[in-house]
Amino acid sequence: MGGSAVATKGGLSRLMAGVVLAATAFAPLPAVAGATGTADGALAVDRTLRVYNNNIENLVVNNADGTCTRISGPDHLTSMLVDADGRTGTAGVQAPDLLIVQQVRGTGQAQAYADQLSAKFGYAAGTYRAIVAWDDPEEWGSTHRCSDQSLGNLKKRQTNGIVYNTRRLSLASGDISKYWSAGWLKPGTAYDGGAGCTLYKPPNNDDASVNEWKWKRTSAIAARFTIRETGTTVFAATMHLPQENRSNACAGDGYTGIGGTGIHLGADATSLMNASTIRVVGIDANRTGIPAGTLSGHGMTGYGTKATHGSSKIDYLFVRGTVQPSPVGHTVSGTRSNHLALYAFISF
Repeated sequence: MGGSAVATKGGLSRLMAGVVLAATAFAPLPAVAGATGTADGALAVDRTLRVYNNNIENLVVNNADGTCTRISGPDHLTSMLVDADGRTGTAGVQAPDLLIVQQVRGTGQAQAYADQLSAKFGYAAGTYRAIVAWDDPEEWGSTHRCSDQSLGNLKKRQTNGIVYNTRRLSLASGDISKYWSAGWLKPGTAYDGGAGCTLYKPPNNDDASVNEWKWKRTSAIAARFTIRETGTTVFAATMHLPQENRSNACAGDGYTGIGGTGIHLGADATSLMNASTIRVVGIDANRTGIPAGTLSGHGMTGYGTKATHGSSKIDYLFVRGTVQPSPVGHTVSGTRSNHLALYAFISF
C-alpha cells in the first residue's frame, strides 16, 4: 500500500522535501513582507488573512450535456478570488494567503497551480507552495461523466491539498499532520444508526477493481502555519468526504462524526489545531444541512450561505477568528468549477 505525501513509501516524500526547502528558502524574507507604508514612513502590518476553499475538480468542469470543459489554473483563480466587496476581477483583489483545495491530481498539478498563482500576483515561482495528502495517487474510475475520455482521464487521480503564501506564512516540517482517512458505509452494509460505519481505506475500500483506489480522494491533511509579521499561529485542514456521506454520515468505525455529520479530525491534526490561534477547515462534505455550529466545540463557526454544487450546499468553511462581513455570503458565484468557492477574510 502507498504512503501519504508527508510520509510515503518508507520515508519522506518528494513533496515533504519541497516543503522543507520552501520553509528554509523563504525564511530570510523580511518580517514586513505583508506591510504597507503609512504617512509618517512607518510600516503598517496587513492584519487580514485571506482564505479560500474550493473543490477544483481537477480543473475539469462537467457540463449538463455530458461534455466536459478543461479550465486553466489562471482562469479558475480569476473566477474565484475576490476583493473586499466580494467581486472578482477587480484591482482590489489581493493575493490570498491560504487556498484549501480538494480534487487535485497530486503534487505536480498542485505545484503548477501554486506557480500560476504566484505569477498572477507578480511573484517568483515557488512563492506559493503546496502540500497534498498523496503525492501521486493511483488512478480510479472510468469516464468520470465526460463524453471526451481524455478529459475524464484528467479526473482519475484525486487528492486534497493546501496552497500557502510563503511571503506571509512560514511552515515548519514538523507542523504537517499525517493523512487521516474519512469514514464511510460500504455498499451492502446496514447503517444501523452508524454501527455499520468504518474507515474508508483498505481492507474496507471498494470491491470493484476500477474503484480500488477511490478511497485516496478522501484522505485528509492539515498543517499549522505561522504568520511572519506577528507570529500568530494558523491551523488549516482540507477534507473531501465520500458520496455515501450524503445519506449515511460516517466518520470511522461505528462513528457518525461530529454532530452526526461524518466530519472528524485526525489525532495529529487535532494536536496542531489545539496549538493554533486561528483555525480554518475546508470541506467538500457531500452532505447537505451541516449546521454552522458543528465545530463550535473547537471554537469554529461555519461561513457560506448559498448552494455550492448545483442546488445543494455540500461545501463548508469553518473558521475560528474574526471574519469580516461578506456582501455575497462568503460564496463566489462565478467560480469555474463544479463547486462554488467559499472564502473568509480574517482580521487578526
